[in-house]
Amino acid sequence: MTIYLAGPITGKTSEEVFNHFDDLSSILKDMNFKVIHPMIGKDSLRNEKAFKGQGYASDPVTTDRAIFSRDMWAVEQADILFVDLSEAISKSIGSIMEIAWGSLLRKQIILVMPSDNIHNHAFINQAATIVFQTQKEALEYIEQYKFIDRKNYVSV
Repeated sequence: MTIYLAGPITGKTSEEVFNHFDDLSSILKDMNFKVIHPMIGKDSLRNEKAFKGQGYASDPVTTDRAIFSRDMWAVEQADILFVDLSEAISKSIGSIMEIAWGSLLRKQIILVMPSDNIHNHAFINQAATIVFQTQKEALEYIEQYKFIDRKNYVSV
């Protein structure tokens, strides 16, 4: 099964963002999931002091159009969206778009969002399949899926 990781990027340092996605990818790969996330192939951004919401046109991989299109494609490829908004420092418009795409495509959306989070809104809560307060709780839930062979899975 493939999991797409989403979460806040704007306003964070490259170290915070890459470490978050790399660490979470490692945990999920150890559970035998395939993992896709927004920072794959974007090593040119590893020195960003604070990510901005647009304007990385110097690299064809990081133009606004490339980021938008590739992230939409990645959501389409995933069986599960794992969206961790727990460390948000401002509203994450990209993550909200990914949740909307996932909901429209009927993906299972596992959301980490404490109740006092800036994203706590009826639309987000309803789009998510399940909302967990902590990443630990969400990972314990996702681990149940590690033995499912998507090709031979039959829904009852």
